[in-house]
Amino acid sequence: MADATAGAASGSGANLPVLRGHNAALVLDLLRTAGAGGISRLELAERTGLTPQAVSKITARLRTEGLAAEAGRRASTGGKPRTVLRLVPSAAHAVGLHLDRDELTAVLVDLAGTPVRARTVPFDLGAGAERVVDAAAAQVETVRAHTGSRRGQPLGVGVAMPGPLDHATGVPGRVTGFPQWDGFPLREVLAARLGLPVVLDKDTNAASLGLSLRGPGDSFAYLHLGTGLGAALVLGGALHRGERTGAGEFGHQVIQLDGPVCDCGNRGCIEALCLAAAGRGDLAEAARVLGAGAANLVGLLDIDRVLLGGRTVAANEECFVRGVGAAVAERSRGAVVPVAVAEGGAHLVAEGAAQLVLAPVFGHRRGAELGR
Repeated sequence: MADATAGAASGSGANLPVLRGHNAALVLDLLRTAGAGGISRLELAERTGLTPQAVSKITARLRTEGLAAEAGRRASTGGKPRTVLRLVPSAAHAVGLHLDRDELTAVLVDLAGTPVRARTVPFDLGAGAERVVDAAAAQVETVRAHTGSRRGQPLGVGVAMPGPLDHATGVPGRVTGFPQWDGFPLREVLAARLGLPVVLDKDTNAASLGLSLRGPGDSFAYLHLGTGLGAALVLGGALHRGERTGAGEFGHQVIQLDGPVCDCGNRGCIEALCLAAAGRGDLAEAARVLGAGAANLVGLLDIDRVLLGGRTVAANEECFVRGVGAAVAERSRGAVVPVAVAEGGAHLVAEGAAQLVLAPVFGHRRGAELGR
């Protein structure tokens, strides 16, 4: 859990001793995927490669910590019936925050990753660091208070916001339109305010993490069109952040050298062209521009599929799937690359932000792993 708690203030979160071991994480993940039906110790040993004695010790600790419980008995082919164990979702929780340019969404998820409560409020990312931290902290406390004593142990808070930012240090860069965030130690300040571990990542990365954890382990690009335009890459089932954690600044590809000036200072960026088209109601043109960028990614990375999300896409799904799909098909040199709306609904980014904290608990280092 060291990565997940990097930069956190000392507090009440992430202090479950059983979560510190790799083998315990493997067992927890199998308990999670088994669901309410549970899984036996023998099956756990077979699937993890651990000895039955090691599994017994781990599951005993899990039960002591309240993370696992008996789920009944299963008939055996020989000998006495096997006791099966299940995860206790209410034993712990994480909070995901999506700091968008004009609204803030907070989602509380239980240990199994199931959303317990979600809340969206108006928000101004440019209101200044102090007011933003105040608003973020207030929403974390609101969604946590809703569940009272049933919410279990707090594991931490995942924060997703527009990039660029440094995931490894938890510091935003010059967010397009909001340069005042450059260099502000958001993770450190919010962790101190909440007394909980905090992980910071780009909104697109958070969404893609959630998608990859429930997907087939393939390679895809997630394109997010809302108040801005961004992307994230999942390659071979793993979220790709890049050496400086800056991968996916998709919106600032220049595709028109003499195009309009973008807020980033360049001319002809995909974001500037796409948002301008959407702003004047020309959704077909917005989809065409987005599709040109998507086709570039397909040609460069040979990815398996393209997923679309964000408020603008959600309000016009058919138009964007058709337009982006046509552009990708035209430029993909005969390869069939599906284009679809990402599953997950309106809280996809916030739920993915919670997974930044939760995924490492189950051994998925794609969550809070630093620098990749």
